[in-house]
Amino acid sequence: MAVGVVDTVSILIAITSLVAATVTGALGYGYSSITVPISLLVVTSRVLNPALVIVEVVVNLYALFLGRRAIRRVWPQVSPVAIGILPGVLVGSLVLAAISPEWAKLVTYATLLPLILIQAAGLRFPIRRIRSVGIPFGTGVGMLYSLTTISGPPLALYFNNQGMAKDDFKVALALTRCIESITTLIAYTALGMMTSESTALLPYLAPGVLLGLPIGFALIRRIEPETFRRVCMSFDAWLVGFGLSRVVGNLELLPAVWAFQLLTLTVIVDAFLLRTFFRSRSVAREVRRRVAPDDDPRPDAAVIATGVQVPSA
Repeated sequence: MAVGVVDTVSILIAITSLVAATVTGALGYGYSSITVPISLLVVTSRVLNPALVIVEVVVNLYALFLGRRAIRRVWPQVSPVAIGILPGVLVGSLVLAAISPEWAKLVTYATLLPLILIQAAGLRFPIRRIRSVGIPFGTGVGMLYSLTTISGPPLALYFNNQGMAKDDFKVALALTRCIESITTLIAYTALGMMTSESTALLPYLAPGVLLGLPIGFALIRRIEPETFRRVCMSFDAWLVGFGLSRVVGNLELLPAVWAFQLLTLTVIVDAFLLRTFFRSRSVAREVRRRVAPDDDPRPDAAVIATGVQVPSA
């Protein structure tokens, strides 16, 4: 590979890591969801995944350390998922070692895209039987993570549907992702997937994480969190739509001109969901302005007076 190409790949991965870490610092998740779709355009899953897992072990342990006081409180919600993760990671790692790089990319993109769009649509599925649902869900998450290093979207859906407080939500994510990243690192090592080619990516991934996390922590205090989260999801959906179109064309599952209609469809669906989101935010602000007096100490005065549910910030 030419030096110029190597430099371009390295710069792309370093910038992607910085952006992804900034989002993670702000929201508590999203590092792999952004890093993987972009990086897979220039490297394979077998090279990228082990490097990302090493980075994520450190990031997740740091996030867990910050929220360590809430570990005992969130453990009942996390434990069923943790039980399921262990066999899921083993199966997913074996599959990754066996399939071709292009098919690994297809699995990654095809799984990630609907999860992002479900989140973007704001769909909620309240979970009442945590233990019976959590174990099979954890198995699926373990397989997905070991195949793709992505688990933020399904975990965010799962814990959001339990109605967890914001701080508990972040700790539950950190604890779950610590378990999955550490077990995946062990599985990759046992299968001989921790190669020098993978570890060579670490100098380009790590600086972005070190810079991006504190930037994200500071940024989220100055912007509206839900709007930031929603814009990040749109960016992610378009990236994944492009990656899916590209790999479908490469595998010749569809002619190239039709394969890229998957990207077009993704943009159309996400644009509709994005328009719906901003319209609902606009209506909510108008309700607050017209109905709730400026000096009313009750934060839900607009809801009480009109019956309109105002989306939380």
